Amino acid sequence: MRRTTRKALINLGLFATVLLFIVYLNGPQSKTKTFAWNEIRYKPTSATLPKSRGICHGVSGSSKPVLVVSRVEADGDAKWLDPLAKLYHFCVYTVDAPDSDSKYLQVPANRGHEGMAYLTFIIDNYDHIPAAGAVFVHGARFQWHNDEPQYDNVALLSALNVSRALEPSGYHNLRCDWSLSTCPSSVPPQGSFETSSQAKLVPWDDRAASDAGLPKALAAIFGGNDISTVQPSASDAVRSQCCAQFVVSRKSILRHSREEYVALRQWLLEDNRGDLVVGRILSYVWHILFIDQGGLGSEGINLNKLNQRACPSAQECYCRLYGRCNLEGCTSGSCNGQYELPTDLKLPKDWAQTHGQMS
Repeated sequence: MRRTTRKALINLGLFATVLLFIVYLNGPQSKTKTFAWNEIRYKPTSATLPKSRGICHGVSGSSKPVLVVSRVEADGDAKWLDPLAKLYHFCVYTVDAPDSDSKYLQVPANRGHEGMAYLTFIIDNYDHIPAAGAVFVHGARFQWHNDEPQYDNVALLSALNVSRALEPSGYHNLRCDWSLSTCPSSVPPQGSFETSSQAKLVPWDDRAASDAGLPKALAAIFGGNDISTVQPSASDAVRSQCCAQFVVSRKSILRHSREEYVALRQWLLEDNRGDLVVGRILSYVWHILFIDQGGLGSEGINLNKLNQRACPSAQECYCRLYGRCNLEGCTSGSCNGQYELPTDLKLPKDWAQTHGQMS
């Protein structure tokens, strides 16, 4: 055999080996898809925990759902919430408020975006979650990810049927459209070769970095002696809606102890990744914590079943949450005329002024 022919065969063999390895890493999910995500087992490194600054007055006696709002000063005036006062009890956290400014509900640190405010509310008000449930949202009225034709959270929250939203699983993301979610089967698993390569090739891409970091983050958050029971493999996709606005029942919140939420907030404070990255990672965790585990297995959570509950069809979601039923032109992840992803994920600068008339 000629040397050039032998070399070509060797190179072909190496290429085939690498290709098969990549296919293996990105192949169908393994048969074992049950993970021990029932309990937060993160062990904080700090012996000193943040003091309580997030007690929301009046929430214990409220018959209304609580609306937990995570805002920054740049979100502008919070008076956009006023039309919702008859529907919700407000608990508004300003994450970048000065320490001395006691008129705001505060958080230990401006870290992890909305996640810090959400966890602070749960920790500091754990014994007083309203029976009607809780809705968690961001602090600006108009945002690109608000699943409403005008991107208006006033309209969205006014139409939201909290009790119906909680019926199936005790938790529901406020988005129905699947754009920028991991719900479509075409989105590769977070630990896949494709995702990890993207994170290395484009290190400034926070979405890729958080996706690639999710498997190890889940292992750190849920702990355990056997990493295979808490860390998804390269072929295990965690399907979920984006953007961390959701409704959750009191029962689902109380499924985890207050100490578990304290540990999760410490993970958020202590993890050394960038603020955007840890915030996005945490946005994958809410539905794991809160979706009713009935039928998902007492020893762990079946990933396939969890994914199905996290990603209902857009048509079903719009009808259940907002009363927009019998919609036409629907696919699994969208319905015509209900939501359109803005260019570059930005609304025009004058959007709030031209669409902000209070009704």
